[in-house]
Amino acid sequence: MEIADFFYELPREAIAQTPAYPRHAARLLDTRDLSDHTFIDLPRLLDPGDLVVVNSTRVRAARLRGRKTETGGAVEVLLLDDLGDRRWEALVRPARRIHAGTALKFERLQAVVESEPQEGKASLRFLGDTDVEAAVAAEGEVPLPPYITEGPTDPEQYQTIFAERVGSAAAPTAGLHISEAVLAGLASRGVATATVDLQVGLDTFRPISESRLQDHLMHKERYTVPSATAEAINRTRAGGGRVVAVGTTVVRAIESAAVDGKVVPGTADTDLFIMPGHRFFVDALVTNFHVPGSTLIVMIAAFAGERWRSIYETALSRGYRFLSFGDAMYAERA
Repeated sequence: MEIADFFYELPREAIAQTPAYPRHAARLLDTRDLSDHTFIDLPRLLDPGDLVVVNSTRVRAARLRGRKTETGGAVEVLLLDDLGDRRWEALVRPARRIHAGTALKFERLQAVVESEPQEGKASLRFLGDTDVEAAVAAEGEVPLPPYITEGPTDPEQYQTIFAERVGSAAAPTAGLHISEAVLAGLASRGVATATVDLQVGLDTFRPISESRLQDHLMHKERYTVPSATAEAINRTRAGGGRVVAVGTTVVRAIESAAVDGKVVPGTADTDLFIMPGHRFFVDALVTNFHVPGSTLIVMIAAFAGERWRSIYETALSRGYRFLSFGDAMYAERA
């Protein structure tokens, strides 16, 4: 399969710069009949006995601004992955002026770069005994995707109402639309909810650079499926209900944990790349509209089939807002 088959034309003006307010005011396209709704309508698109699964990860305030200790030159670090022993993988800027051995100083932390940056990524080690997570939480900024040039004034608008364990470099954006009012509507409808935790990495949103999908090396993300969630999913499936994933991150977690027709609880790393031909466990998906040529578009094509392109064309023609702060769609597997 060629990656060129998963691109579409995305006008800049279609990219949402701020989230909907209130959260559930975002638009929702029901792809079954291409009817228009708002997110507060989600409960009535579902049936009693269905199960909605959300991602409870919390975005780390991972962007640190500091200076090179020796020269005073400004630097920016975006922490990606805790490697243990005070070592982190990070995006560093300006990468061409940062090398192995470069000492960095932030407001509360000091670090040394341990490897030459490759495609902007390097490993660094924090010095001293200052609690890294506490310092990052105090002085860091929540990183927004590069296509958001304005953004919200309140960083909590880039966190879902379920956000608990810090670990993600980006938000599970479909979940941003769920409000307490939506939860109340689901409960009244007889639709249960459950959580998984998948730590979202930045590579998720990047366009695929290889021309063939089979050549793309998928990044790893850590996920946890609690026992209660696995039991709820398996019980729903056994009872004839639908398992509805809110976001592609939830799909990836559930599909990674599905074994022989059941979801197995636990914590693991997944490098699952969902492409057309994948046999899904998840029955339905609520998701935003994604970056052209990304692994997320490939997943949508796998889930919705050839209709994905007409769905996107319809959304664009009707003025739906795209990407992280944009609107959403409801789809059932092809």
